[in-house]
Amino acid sequence: MDRLTSMAVFARAVELGSFSAAAEALEMSSQLVGKHVRLLEQHLGVQLLNRTTRRQSVTSVGQSFYERAKNILAEVEAAESVAAETRAMPRGRLRINAPVSFGVHALAPKLPDYLKQFPEVSVELNLSNRFVDLIDEGYDAVFRVGDLADSVLMARKLAPYQLVLCASPVYLGNAPPLDRPQDLENHECITFAVSSTRYEWVFEGPEGCITVPIKSRLIIDNGEALRTAARAGIGLIFQPQELVKEDLHAGLLVELLPSFKAEAKPFHVLYAPDRRMTPKLRSFLDFAVSSFG
Repeated sequence: MDRLTSMAVFARAVELGSFSAAAEALEMSSQLVGKHVRLLEQHLGVQLLNRTTRRQSVTSVGQSFYERAKNILAEVEAAESVAAETRAMPRGRLRINAPVSFGVHALAPKLPDYLKQFPEVSVELNLSNRFVDLIDEGYDAVFRVGDLADSVLMARKLAPYQLVLCASPVYLGNAPPLDRPQDLENHECITFAVSSTRYEWVFEGPEGCITVPIKSRLIIDNGEALRTAARAGIGLIFQPQELVKEDLHAGLLVELLPSFKAEAKPFHVLYAPDRRMTPKLRSFLDFAVSSFG
C-alpha cells in the first residue's frame, strides 16, 4: 500500500478517535483503515495505537509520529495546490508600477497582447520615476532600473536598460564639435532630475569606462518633456532607447558618439516572495520576461 495514504489514514484515525469514524470520513471500510495502520506500524517497527475492542489511544511514539506526519501531509497538500494553480486560468486585478518612459513606450504598447491572451485579468498600471515600496504600496510587480539593493523581494532579470545620447539637427547646426565624451563640457545638456544621470553621464569606449560630470541649465523630471526640449534644439539628452527611437528613425533627433555606448543599466521586474504564487502574477512575469528579456 502507498505509505503516504497510510499516513493520511492514521492521522485521520487519531483526529477522529476511532477506526470507524475515520472509515466513514474517508469512505472506506473499518477493516481497510485497520490494515493501513498495521502496515504502517510494521514498516516503522513501533506501535502507534493501543487498541481494544472498546477504545483506542495513541502511544507516545504514535503522538510524535502524528505531529510529523501532519506537517508532511500539509506540505504535500500545498505542493499539489501549487500544481493545480499552475493549470488554473489567471484571473483578477494586477497592480503594476514602471518607470514613465519604459511604461509609455515599451510596456503599454505590449499590454493589449497580454490582456488579449488572459481575458480574465485586469491591469492597473502606475507610471512614476520615484522609488516605490512594492509591499507597503500594494503592488504585484514593479519594474526597476539599476542595481538591486539587498531585500526580501524576488527578481526576474530583463534585458539591460540602454541609454542613447542624442540631439536635434537644429541644435547640432550651431553646436561646437563633439568627438569624445569629454567634449560634453562645451555643450548644453538637458538632464533627468530623478537619476544619477543628473550629475554624470557614463560611457563605454575603446579605452574603457569614461565618466563625465554634467552641469545643466535645464533639469526635468519627465522623459517626454526632455524629448520635447531636445527636439526644440535646446540641448543634448541622454535618455532610454525606447523614448527616442521613433525620433531617431524620423530624423528629428540624431544619435551622437556611436563609438561610445552608454553604460547599460541592470533592469528587473520585482515581486514579493510567496510560496503559492497566483496564476495571474506568474502569467505576467512570464510575459515580462518574454517581451523584455
